[in-house]
Amino acid sequence: MVNAIVSSIPSPDQGVWNIGPVPLRAYALLIIVGIVVAVWWGNKRYVARGGREGTILDIAVWAVPFGIVGGRLYHVLSDWQIYFGPDGRGVGAALRIWDGGLGIWGAVAFGALGAWIGARRLGVPLPPIGDAVAPGIAVAQAIGRLGNWFNQELFGAPTDLPWALEIDPANRPADYLEVETFHPTFLYESLWLIAMAVVLVWADRRFSMGHGRLFALYVALYCAGRVWIEALRIDDANTILGLRLNIWTSVIVGLGAVVFLVISAKKRPGRDLVIDPREEMRDAPKVG
Repeated sequence: MVNAIVSSIPSPDQGVWNIGPVPLRAYALLIIVGIVVAVWWGNKRYVARGGREGTILDIAVWAVPFGIVGGRLYHVLSDWQIYFGPDGRGVGAALRIWDGGLGIWGAVAFGALGAWIGARRLGVPLPPIGDAVAPGIAVAQAIGRLGNWFNQELFGAPTDLPWALEIDPANRPADYLEVETFHPTFLYESLWLIAMAVVLVWADRRFSMGHGRLFALYVALYCAGRVWIEALRIDDANTILGLRLNIWTSVIVGLGAVVFLVISAKKRPGRDLVIDPREEMRDAPKVG
């Protein structure tokens, strides 16, 4: 009976709506919604840890643009054949971020660089900021992944499971033109990220994680999920020793996060207190 009701997940008929001369793209809109959620929740968590209201937004002004540039750069470099190989789409397509394509590793690396610059300018420590925003980043990614659904991209291998994803012929790989339904890897990753956010909040309360360890846990958990989700995908990708590049990246980055967790827990146990020098200046007695 269930199979008769839910035999597959349809893909949206369109991912762009024109409001006059302005195109409203689902992919871009979902990324913006995710960023808003991450900043809002990150701010609440940062203030609860002793930080100043608005600091997360001030840092996001640096982290978000850096993250978007880094995410696009990683995507283009790791899948360079799409744009610069034989019959590639060209430089113009490489710049059209609204068509889809953000590499999480570039987004995290460059976003962290932007956050570091913002934190340095404000004179606040970076690790508590990372711990405050980690659950929100996971939720933001979960929301952003829905953009792949609208773009009908980054799906997995063929399947006839009740939650299989319908893909239009124009968006199917050449070897799968006769296949109609595939694994909805965007949905798997979104659900994994939501579960991650729950685990991160629980771990933070249970173990009073600090000194950047909650952010490291976010990285480790995401890498663990990305390995098996990436293994399901069938889109063209560069490989090393038969494994997709993103799987190798996940393994290496994930192991690095675990090592950081272990070493940091031994050297700096407990949660760090947020001390915002601007608050100290504001509360200091006036002279003169």
